[in-house]
Formats: sequence, structure tokens, C-alpha cells
Amino acid sequence: MQPYFSLSKSPFYSFLFTIPLFILYELGVIAVSGNDAFVLRNGADVFMRQFLTLFGVLGVYGFSALFLLGFLATYFYHRHKWETVDFNSSYLIVMFLESIMWAVLLYFSLAQAMLTLMNPNGIMLTQQVVLAIGAGIYEEMLFRVLLIAGLASLFNLIFQWNKSVSQWAGMVLAAIVFSLFHFLGEFGDHFRFDLFFIRFIAGMILGTLYVFRGFGITAYAHSIYDLIVLTQITKNDF
Repeated sequence: MQPYFSLSKSPFYSFLFTIPLFILYELGVIAVSGNDAFVLRNGADVFMRQFLTLFGVLGVYGFSALFLLGFLATYFYHRHKWETVDFNSSYLIVMFLESIMWAVLLYFSLAQAMLTLMNPNGIMLTQQVVLAIGAGIYEEMLFRVLLIAGLASLFNLIFQWNKSVSQWAGMVLAAIVFSLFHFLGEFGDHFRFDLFFIRFIAGMILGTLYVFRGFGITAYAHSIYDLIVLTQITKNDF
């Protein structure tokens, strides 16, 4: 199973694995929001899109296009070196099953809190489902892929820490930012330390999962976790 564990966390498999999730989210946004496609988006998605406007990447779908370009660049890079990449489509199925396993473990770890990692307040169930799907892609891209890597590089540059120490320090700070992020904006929760701490723990769990299992599995685990919690909340409302 060693090739599976090493290949499934690679950028190639991660991007390939998350493309269906990405397409499902984008189609879901269009279906449930119509002309309000920019408004009804995951907060991390909106943040990254607004940040990219500073560099001239404009429009609602500018970031979507960059995501697809990143996927294509990754695909063609590895396609050029195809001899070193053993593509096995069955790995994608195993990755999905593994993502479900991690999502269930995350759910039971936070079961007493019954907490979604995105903010579903004041919106319809169908919109909550779409945002849960988007949370897996964009929050993991922002708070795990970009923030952990960026902070780790900064700590290494400033403090000359080794890669492992810098990465774990970056994970802790990224988990703090991840938790605080859920108290911002129109749909953000009112700050409570218990909510902050629970989301910090969730950020640490997801950060650890990202480090050891890669972006793709972490993204699906996050989305599936949110969907499990939404299902439980919906059942309790009836």
C-alpha cells in the first residue's frame, strides 16, 4: 500500500480528486443563487477572489479559472513525466472512502459540539449544502495549503527553524486564523471562547490530516464532515 499513501497525497492526485468537488460547488452556486453568485459563496472563496482583484484577476469566475489552470498545469507537468507517475484510477475510489473515514472520525471528535466548520446561519438548507462543499475546497486551499506553507516559510526565514518545526508552528497559527475567520462577516458567529477553541482543535486536526494525507483527502473530509453535521441538524429540526 506504500505507493497509494505516497501518490494519493501528491498534487497530481489531489487536483484530479478535487475537480468533481470543485465543479459540483460551482454548479451549485449557480443553481441556488442565480444573479447573486458572488454573494452566495464560501467566505474563504470570496476572500481569495477579492485578494486576486489586487493583481488584476477580475470577475466572479477569475479564481475558478485559475484553479482549473492550476489543475491543467499539474496534469501536463506530470503527463510530461508520465513514466514517474503511476496513475491508478482505483486510488481515487480509495481516497474517497478514506475521506469518509476521516470525516466520521472528525465528527465523533467534535460530536458534543455539533458544529459546522462553516457558518450556515440565516440561509436555506440547499445553500448550506453548497457552502459545505465549497468549504472543503476553498478553506482547505486557504488555511492549509497556502497559509501553512506561507507561515512555515516565514518562520524558517526569520527563526531559521527546520522544516518540521516551521511546519508545525505554521499549522498552529493557521488553526488560530481558521477559527477566528468564522467570527467575521455578516454570517459570522458572535465570539465565544468555547467556539473558538473547538474550531481551533478542528483546524489542528485538519492541518495534521493535510500534512500527512494531502490536500485532496483533507478537502473531501472537511466537506463530508459539514454535510454529516447538516444532516444531523436537519433531523433534529423535524
